Amino acid sequence: MTVYESDLPGVGKKFEIEIGDEERLVIVTHNTGKREVFLKTSEGADSEKLFELPDRLARTVGTILEGAYFQPVQSEQVETMLAEGTFLEWYNVEDGSEIAGHTLADARVRERTGVSVAAIERAGSVVPSPQADTVIEVGDTLVVIGSQEDLNEFDVLVSNDAGTPE
Repeated sequence: MTVYESDLPGVGKKFEIEIGDEERLVIVTHNTGKREVFLKTSEGADSEKLFELPDRLARTVGTILEGAYFQPVQSEQVETMLAEGTFLEWYNVEDGSEIAGHTLADARVRERTGVSVAAIERAGSVVPSPQADTVIEVGDTLVVIGSQEDLNEFDVLVSNDAGTPE
């Protein structure tokens, strides 16, 4: 999949995403936040406007498409790039994980890996901005933010079967 990005001076940015058979999805993000979505059937063809969304609704739809609300296919981790080099990922805490049963402070997650735990999904609810005394439980899904290198370190930590933090 190839994504083409171009500036639209005074308007915003345009993204073209190849979706197969020469078709491209064209998304124009206006400086106001409005998004317009078009379909281009071939490289030289005119684009057909499919719909437009205000900023808040576009963000909600994007989050749904990303799988943050529901993931139809079981996945070990989900990755979202927030900015160049900064990622948001979801990690499942399984039985035997080194950090399960420990508080964030005791597990020293940030100190050992560089990632920050932004939220914890637990039993159908969300713990936003968990505090240092929040206990990480088996079955939790940790939403973490960091560089790719930090996330690689965290992946080793969360999947380690050592049983106790260092």
